[in-house]
Amino acid sequence: MTRKAPADDPGDSRLRVGPPKDYAAGVPAVTSSLRHAYTQMGARRSLLTLLSVNQKKGFDCPGCAWPEPGHRHRAEFCENGAKAVAEEATLRRVTPEFFAEHTLEDLAGRSDYWLGQQGRLTHPMYRPAGGDRYRQISWEEAFEVVARELGALDSPDRAAFYTSGRASNEAAFVYQLFVRLFGTNNLPDCSNMCHESSGSALVETIGIGKGSVRLEDLYEADLILVVGQNPGTNHPRMLSALERAKERGARVISVNPLPEAGLLRFKNPQRPSGVVGGGTQLSDRFLQIRLGGDQALFQAFNRMLLEAEDDAPGTVLDSDFITAHTHGFEAFAEQARKTSWDDILEATGLTAQEIEEAFQEVLAAEKIVVCWAMGLTQHRHSVPTIREVVDFLLLRGNIGRPGAGLCPVRGHSNVQGDRTMGIHEKPDAAFLDALGAEFGFVPPGHHGHDAVETIRAMRDGRVRVFVALGGNFVSAAPDTGLTERALRTCDLTVQISTKLNRSHAVAGRQALILPCLGRTEADLRPTGPQLVTVEDSMGMVHLSRGRLKPASDALLSEVAIICRMARAVLGDDGPQVPWADFEADYDLIRDRIERVVPGFEDFNTRVRAPGGFALPHPPRDERRFPTRTGLAHFTVNPLQVIRVPQGRLLLQTLRSHDQYNTTVYGLDDRYRGIHQGRRVLFVHPDDLAARGLAEGDLVDIVSEFSDGVDRRAPAFRTVAYPTPRGCCAAYFPETNVLVPLDSTAEVSNTPTSKSVVVRLEPTPAAAPHSAEGATRPRLPGESAGHPTA
Repeated sequence: MTRKAPADDPGDSRLRVGPPKDYAAGVPAVTSSLRHAYTQMGARRSLLTLLSVNQKKGFDCPGCAWPEPGHRHRAEFCENGAKAVAEEATLRRVTPEFFAEHTLEDLAGRSDYWLGQQGRLTHPMYRPAGGDRYRQISWEEAFEVVARELGALDSPDRAAFYTSGRASNEAAFVYQLFVRLFGTNNLPDCSNMCHESSGSALVETIGIGKGSVRLEDLYEADLILVVGQNPGTNHPRMLSALERAKERGARVISVNPLPEAGLLRFKNPQRPSGVVGGGTQLSDRFLQIRLGGDQALFQAFNRMLLEAEDDAPGTVLDSDFITAHTHGFEAFAEQARKTSWDDILEATGLTAQEIEEAFQEVLAAEKIVVCWAMGLTQHRHSVPTIREVVDFLLLRGNIGRPGAGLCPVRGHSNVQGDRTMGIHEKPDAAFLDALGAEFGFVPPGHHGHDAVETIRAMRDGRVRVFVALGGNFVSAAPDTGLTERALRTCDLTVQISTKLNRSHAVAGRQALILPCLGRTEADLRPTGPQLVTVEDSMGMVHLSRGRLKPASDALLSEVAIICRMARAVLGDDGPQVPWADFEADYDLIRDRIERVVPGFEDFNTRVRAPGGFALPHPPRDERRFPTRTGLAHFTVNPLQVIRVPQGRLLLQTLRSHDQYNTTVYGLDDRYRGIHQGRRVLFVHPDDLAARGLAEGDLVDIVSEFSDGVDRRAPAFRTVAYPTPRGCCAAYFPETNVLVPLDSTAEVSNTPTSKSVVVRLEPTPAAAPHSAEGATRPRLPGESAGHPTA
């Protein structure tokens, strides 16, 4: 396709602000889907591709990990799924000629949107030491570069191997096998920056780092709490599940700092009522909580449940379940009863009446599901917050029975599967033992670097080679300027990618771009078409079959790239892994997964059944908890109240509706009323007035933490918006610069992107801004301004 990609507009000169919407989807979602698809793919290709998304004989959407229902519509995709598919199946191409025209300096100055709009990568590219741009290289030469640089390291731990959630199970398995044969557990992944807090809390409390519900449980629930989550943008197909739950009598309480259109009303475009009618009101109650106040809310519920049991013994708590299946109840109850109501009201920003009315809904419900996303996982106290959610469900036996349980809603379509396949810097000893026994070697047992630790190690010169299997590490990571400088210190950076992104423009001394097939494309080998598998957010494993002709004859699959890289790096020494056979026939990889990973027995047969199969989940399936005690753990979590210094605000970073993770599909956020721009700051009108600001003023956002450095995101337009007083919001990755590398969640080490203390300063006239933002030491006498608990 020769259609010209949109010109860059880093200053958002065309920005328009209108009223936010009070519903999600409907006809606008259909027209937006078709417009994005046609622009990128053309009419015929759009029809053929979209009708294969999430079908039992089609390919898995490269967007979110929401599970597919048993009965599927012919159009089993959402608006943002259509955008994700269009981005991958685009007819635009980034050829060697493109790189000849653009220096690294030029690319580094472009916006994330512009970079993504250029199209699919077509050939392996190499930036040699001292070069100012990439040039074409053969696959053989590329693997020789990787082998040379990895072979020159004095320790395998001087390399780090990142993974995005879009990698298939097969690619993830051979990737971690290669890395561990090389000799390191430096396997940071995107989970480190989003749902690591969920996994940390769940492993400790229920013994498995996954949610405990299936899709059918939502349909059977009496009450669903949707907490710290915006499904209308981030997981739109969840709205259909909530609609079905509502039809079967469920109540829905949404808990979020911002009123989100998808939780107000849903106009299902697959129903007449969603096209010409008013749609379905999803939330029966909206609790507009202050940022970071969720722990306090669940502690309030838990205290109230204990007190209600005191008033009517034997009628509120599930005492039989607590006695038979849990540990630590007495210590938990003692702490819960001491929770201060003053602290609860301060932390949540809610009134006592609002909490009491919500509690009456809790009390009336027998079966409760709690769903959450990054609104809970990216605070300093995220792990204690999620532990408190577990306490809440344990009190009434709401784990391990139909219609109830824990539902962390994960992001990319196989982020959960990658972890199941062993992508983890702190691997389980049983997994390592099984892997070593299967392939005849002793895997490294020491812990590796997670994402934050990898950035520190690159900054300090302890990691010299960085390899990324998918993703956009620069734009996903915190402390943008520091992250970019850290990557540029590496001897070699390698990006295995489908599309151009900012991480290609932030290159090490040498850099490689290795272009791979996407989910939509046919993976044809001499042994026949190859299929891959993925695991959704609820533990279902199913096949994905690409159909389209590859974007370039020079592309290799992720599996092929990894296998050839492994052969080049490892040579003939050590265990003889059949890399060439794995590359030729993915069934052989699945045979090995079956022998290493529990739950994958008879993998190749079961995954070919329509809809795939469910992985075992002992708490859900048997009410068996594989913790150190064999019981579910109540935990004691002292309440942490975020207190912000006078004159400061608490910022959360978030996605626009034209965005999925770091991929920016367009410059509109239709549901929030933003058009043709992204550098906006949502602030309560009273907070604007208190600072002498008006809507539309241009401000620099300056974050303040105890490290004595002010990080600056310049030139944002203020938008008066119904946020909680004292809180504000802006889009990432533009505001990732504000999150210090060392500001992370307890236990999980996840960046605290939802708890950023900021001040607002008028932007100097004609002040430039950069992708990195700016940092400077705090001047004498300026407040440290970090949050206190």
